[in-house]
Amino acid sequence: MTPSNEAAKLVGTTGTSAEVLSDPDVAHLVIHHNKVIGAHLVPGLHVDTEEIEDGIDCKIVLDEKTKIAKPVHLCFGMLPKTGVQRIIMNVEIKEAAEVAIKADCTFPNAVDVKHIMEAKIHVGKGAQYSYFERHVHSDSGGVTVLPKAVVELDEDARFKADFELVKGRVGTIRIDYETTCKARSVLEMTAKVNGKGDDLIELNETGHLVGEGARGVLTSRIAVRGNARAEVNNKITATAPFARGHVDCKEIIQDHGVAKAIPIVEVHDPRAHVTHEAAIGSVGSKELETLMAHGLTEDEAVELIIQGLLS
Repeated sequence: MTPSNEAAKLVGTTGTSAEVLSDPDVAHLVIHHNKVIGAHLVPGLHVDTEEIEDGIDCKIVLDEKTKIAKPVHLCFGMLPKTGVQRIIMNVEIKEAAEVAIKADCTFPNAVDVKHIMEAKIHVGKGAQYSYFERHVHSDSGGVTVLPKAVVELDEDARFKADFELVKGRVGTIRIDYETTCKARSVLEMTAKVNGKGDDLIELNETGHLVGEGARGVLTSRIAVRGNARAEVNNKITATAPFARGHVDCKEIIQDHGVAKAIPIVEVHDPRAHVTHEAAIGSVGSKELETLMAHGLTEDEAVELIIQGLLS
């Protein structure tokens, strides 16, 4: 499918060059509301889409032993100020296959927009799947983001997921991911969210280390200012020998923001080991004073410290 002007316009709102849509070596899929407005595949990658009333039902399959050299670009979004976009996604990464996906979700004009993602992801034996999701929102706080995923990792599989929302107001976001890790598989999940105004951030991530030698790390970096609120519920369970896990949550609060962190570790085998670390607090006064001594205003110094946390 030849990229349309509409596809280039939507991708352009994310800061990604629209030239990526013309690169024959780069697979891409661009969805505006419930329409596929741009698509290109590479050998070994199969994408089937079906329009539903308020979004797209999408199936992605990567053939066995296929290794895609360049990241696959996905773009989901809506340019209108109001509406609902639902993405139902089934992902099958077959044995020994490897792919990285860069997904941009963009709602630059949103006043009342809801984005719902419902995903089932299976990463086959020895396969690798990396997923980086970046959000671009308006400054109105009029977006509700509801991503939910159930992930299964076979033996020796690797799954790395990064979520980033640092541009525009969050609005409301509720992330819900649950991953089951079989023998020697590796789970890495990182979320970075910058909340302002009356934004609401809820993060629920769970990793089940059910196979011998499985490993998992859940990392969150959250900032809340104004009257924003954040609650992080991260959990790792280890029921197999030699499983290793860690939960790491750091949150900065300013003004009247409220932050809550609930790291949970649960171990059912004496040969497994899971740790956790959580820290919540304001910007450190010594760090603030150092930056202000170099000529920054207090607001500029706070912003720089928060961006450092989220970088």
